[in-house]
This record gives sequence, C-alpha cells and structure tokens, in this order.
Amino acid sequence: MKKMIRPCGLHCIKVNHLGVRFGEQVILEDINLHIHCGSINAIIGKNGAGKSTLIRAMLNDIPHTGKIEFKDHENGRLRKLKIGYVPQSINIEKNTPVSVYDLIAGYQCRFPVFLAKSRKVEEKIRQALDVFEAGEFMDRQVCNLSGGQLQRVLLAMAIMDEPNLLLLDEPVSGVDQNGMELFYRTMQYLKENFDLAIILISHDLDYVAKYADKVILLDKTILKEGSAKEVYESAPFGELFGVGELPGYVSKRR
Repeated sequence: MKKMIRPCGLHCIKVNHLGVRFGEQVILEDINLHIHCGSINAIIGKNGAGKSTLIRAMLNDIPHTGKIEFKDHENGRLRKLKIGYVPQSINIEKNTPVSVYDLIAGYQCRFPVFLAKSRKVEEKIRQALDVFEAGEFMDRQVCNLSGGQLQRVLLAMAIMDEPNLLLLDEPVSGVDQNGMELFYRTMQYLKENFDLAIILISHDLDYVAKYADKVILLDKTILKEGSAKEVYESAPFGELFGVGELPGYVSKRR
C-alpha cells in the first residue's frame, strides 16, 4: 500500500441528531459529533450505553434518524464517505481451510480468489499487513490465528480501501498487554500518516487517556466529550464509573 498524504485536518465527519429506536425503546437519542481527520476518538461508557449501536448506525446497518456527512472544509463540498470497519469479533470455524491471503483477496477482488494470485495483489496485501506487523501471517490459515493476530489482519483489510473513517468496535477485546501496546501504537501511526479519522470503542481507560485526542462519554446520548482529562474529571463520568479520586495517568500531556 502506498503511503497516504499526511492528515490535513480539513476533512471532517459530522453526525447530526442521530437517533435509534427499537419499537418504543430509545437506544440512542440526539447524537451530535464533529470528528476531524488525523484524530483518535474514543467512545466509552457502561455496557448497554449504545456504543456498538452507534457504530452500526454510522455503518447504516440499522435504521436511524439524523444525518451523517463527510465535509471538505477546504471548499465546503460534500463527498462520499468511505468507511473501514473492524468488528469486535468474527466467527471462524476450526479447520476452515482459508488462508489470510485468501480472506483478504476474496474481500478485495471481484473475481474468484484462485484468479487473484498475482504479484501485484500479493504485494498490496503484504504492504497492508506489514503496517500492523502481520506480514508473516499471510500464508497461515485464519482459523489458526490468535485473537490478537486476527485483529491485526482485520485492521489491514479495513485500511486497504483508504477509508476516510475507521470504525473499531472494541478491537482489542481479549488481547494481551503486548498486543494492546502494539494496537495503540499502530493507531498513533495511522493518525499521523493516513488521511482518516479513527473512532474506537474502548474499555481501556488508561490507553484512552494516553492516546485519544477526544473522548466521548456515552449513555444513550453524549454526556460529555473533550480531552480524557476533561471527561474523566466530569460529574457524569464519576456518576457512571463511581470514581472518587482521579488517577494521575489521566492527563495525556503531563
């Protein structure tokens, strides 16, 4: 994959008055977000707060009210929003004879995978995997990858189409400490080198405090947004998480 232009900060994603209802039950109400390219935006909240539902609504997987727009601040024109997505988990049956190469080539190509075996396609896939230190997995069967290894492969797939927005639904769930460090360092690299915005759902408050540019506290609606310090010190955060005294790591730039 070619290296993309550094983030200009002029492209943005706007979520305007987004709402989701299932029958009479309100899941999300009046969600308003303004997300810039070249930023990491972490959504935090308790289970049942509507975090994954928000991601699904942004993907247009479920009915919702409100609008999602992609704007170029340079000239004000609207363009089609390209979204990359990594789910919390995918089900791979044991002994499924699909290699990482076959998985990604099948997603990328419009013709049968066995026809996609070319040096050009292979190089493009390897470059994407290398961004996440996953090039060595290309010929492995997907079913034999660990959770952390599979997530790195899915991340590589998600950026291959050069999205404007990368949505990550608890992408490091079940990943060990080393995998967590690698993931967040890679998010920092994407932020600095790819012209995209990143929205991720996370329960890892230490890492959110260290890496996120904006933190969004959600409980059916947005209770608080801002820097990690601003959100973690807020009354809504204390009420939700029962935090009495703020830990010293909250300040992202000490």
